[in-house]
Amino acid sequence: MTDGAGRPFAVVDRDGTLIEDRVYLADPDGIAFLPGAIEGLRALREAGFGIVMATNQSGIARGYFDEAALARIHARLTALLAAEGLSLDAIYHCPHGPDDGCDCRKPLPGMVAQAMADFGFRADEAVFIGDTAADMGAAAASGLTGIQVYLPAGAAPAPGATHVAPDFAHAARVAIDLHIHKSGVAQPCT
Repeated sequence: MTDGAGRPFAVVDRDGTLIEDRVYLADPDGIAFLPGAIEGLRALREAGFGIVMATNQSGIARGYFDEAALARIHARLTALLAAEGLSLDAIYHCPHGPDDGCDCRKPLPGMVAQAMADFGFRADEAVFIGDTAADMGAAAASGLTGIQVYLPAGAAPAPGATHVAPDFAHAARVAIDLHIHKSGVAQPCT
């Protein structure tokens, strides 16, 4: 899981993974991080991961908000992360509706492919952390290891999920462990 600079990558979903899923979030003040999100992002950064976000935003196609409103939401998200000493390397979004025929709407691989091209990482060098079947579909379509979070009790993991974690902090630990295992880096004794 490395780019040219030796850095592993995590592609992460937004709604229901990092922040509370407020259907068609159009107000930056509605951003609320889920338990474990900040802890997990911090752990990924401390382990040297690059982090990019890939989010479906069909509210644009449906007319619930526009690109400018989404930019304000992502600016607020970025500011909230910065206040925690954190950042994302990039944010990718699909503004299309389910019937628009694009290749970027998850579960299709377009956003992941763009991130891979922009940052130079390969599929076997990254994980995708998300909460939905669309996220795990994008992971599978891209060849990334899929880690599904916040799976309802008794529910089966979505196709494409190779790991399940109760929250983002645990998903980050899974990603870090996978990186250590793949890279052969010795783990410190505890």
